[in-house]
Amino acid sequence: MQKGTKRNLFVAATYAAVLLLGILLGQNYVDEQGSKPGNSLVPIGLSNNTWKIQQLLDLVMDSYVDSVNVDSVQNGAINHIISHLDPYSSYLVPNESLRQTEILEGTFEGIGMEYFNLNDTLMIVSLISGGPADKSGFRVGDKLLRIGNKAVAGVNISRESVEKLIRGRRGTSLNIHIKRDREDLVTPIKVVRDQITVSSLDVVYMIRPGVGYIKVRRFGMNTGDEFRQAVVELKKQGASKLVLDLRDNGGGYFHMAIKLASEFFSDRRLVVYTEGAHESRQEYFSDEGGNFSTGELAILINENTASASEIVAGAIQDWDRGTIIGRRSYGKGIVQEQYDFSDGSTVNLSIARYFTPLGRSIQKKYTANWSNMVDFNNMYEGLWALDTLYAHGKTFKTRAGKPVYSGGGIMPDVIVPQDSNALNLFYQDLIQYSFIEQFVYTRFTKKLPAYSIDNFLQGYHLTDNEYNRFIDFVRGEGFLISDRKKNDLRKVIESDIEALVGRFYFGREAYFKVKNRSDPFVRQALEFLEIPQV
Repeated sequence: MQKGTKRNLFVAATYAAVLLLGILLGQNYVDEQGSKPGNSLVPIGLSNNTWKIQQLLDLVMDSYVDSVNVDSVQNGAINHIISHLDPYSSYLVPNESLRQTEILEGTFEGIGMEYFNLNDTLMIVSLISGGPADKSGFRVGDKLLRIGNKAVAGVNISRESVEKLIRGRRGTSLNIHIKRDREDLVTPIKVVRDQITVSSLDVVYMIRPGVGYIKVRRFGMNTGDEFRQAVVELKKQGASKLVLDLRDNGGGYFHMAIKLASEFFSDRRLVVYTEGAHESRQEYFSDEGGNFSTGELAILINENTASASEIVAGAIQDWDRGTIIGRRSYGKGIVQEQYDFSDGSTVNLSIARYFTPLGRSIQKKYTANWSNMVDFNNMYEGLWALDTLYAHGKTFKTRAGKPVYSGGGIMPDVIVPQDSNALNLFYQDLIQYSFIEQFVYTRFTKKLPAYSIDNFLQGYHLTDNEYNRFIDFVRGEGFLISDRKKNDLRKVIESDIEALVGRFYFGREAYFKVKNRSDPFVRQALEFLEIPQV
């Protein structure tokens, strides 16, 4: 196996949890073909004895008593090797590799629709503006009955099955039967699949006069250009200060972290450097003339801020360019490079560690947890144990004399304490079982409101009556909640319900605007930027 025609560096903590709600149907993301591996299991020189792997495979194929699935055997052997290296190297079969590519590329061939499975019925909860589904006349709140000739309501259909029905080549069409306003439409809606671009920015808006807010979801192929354009637009609206939200951003493309960080410097600055056993030191510098090189900057991070996000936060902190607010970041300081098989499968191999401009490594410690070797099918799940306890490593000092530390993630300059209610097991159950979504999509989707998004943001708050209805709904599902716990969790649950209602009525932007009204991270950032609260 050779490197693909283009070097792809990944610094993502995980590619698993991509969507909060349902899936974006047909979502696609770099699949570059390497040289054909032929019959070789791992056609790269791991040692002088790699011929044993090939010889064993040939022996099984030629002499084993039963016929075997060679692909399955190969995949198992590769996974066995990769699992012994580190927590982040991974082998992806073709469909997994394609999904990773889809996520990072930010473009897909589909219809641009997001749904939620409500009581075994697929309800549309979001449409990409200007996408095929939007243009074809679908509405938020429509319920899918049949896709083509296949029934999808009341049949306990899986997400994977829905994807197979919806996905398809650009320019091809499909008919979807729906229920709208409690009536089955006689005529199906015809929609033609097309290429759609999904922004890697969750939301961009003026959070206060003079203060812009940008939340970056991931570092994809277009993140640098999208961020630059967002900054330019915010400055046109009068933004001289910026809140950059990198919470829950698991990373993405290495070079996009550098490109985004460049927007905060007017000159050429070291952003990060990498080094590995087989990789000599390589330094990566910012471009000159960043579009936000002088304004005040606050960056929000949390325990799920990882990799590419940590590169940006580390560079800003080391150069005293802005203030980091939140909680200690994830702590992933290892870079992966993508190597491609000709069948579409890929290996993301850790090739180097990265270091902040001052020379800090923020990689948390990891050790092999061999006690997890229980049975063959699950023997490598959770093999690597990550050190979640923070201990200061080497201390560094910035030019301004501020102490910063290596080891175990980026420590923020201003710490936001963990909300105990968000960690409450009952609240976690509400999230796991999607009770908030079920309640909102049952109670608030009968009729769209007549008021505007501005009126909603300024005046909408969940009433006592509606909150009590939610608690009754949860209790009706068999969950016990005391009156004390009901009162303790009210603010966090209300915020979730209000934000989801806003998202359903007015889209993704409304969701974040509602959440930010009471967000302690945002509040701390605005206080740092000396913006009065409203």
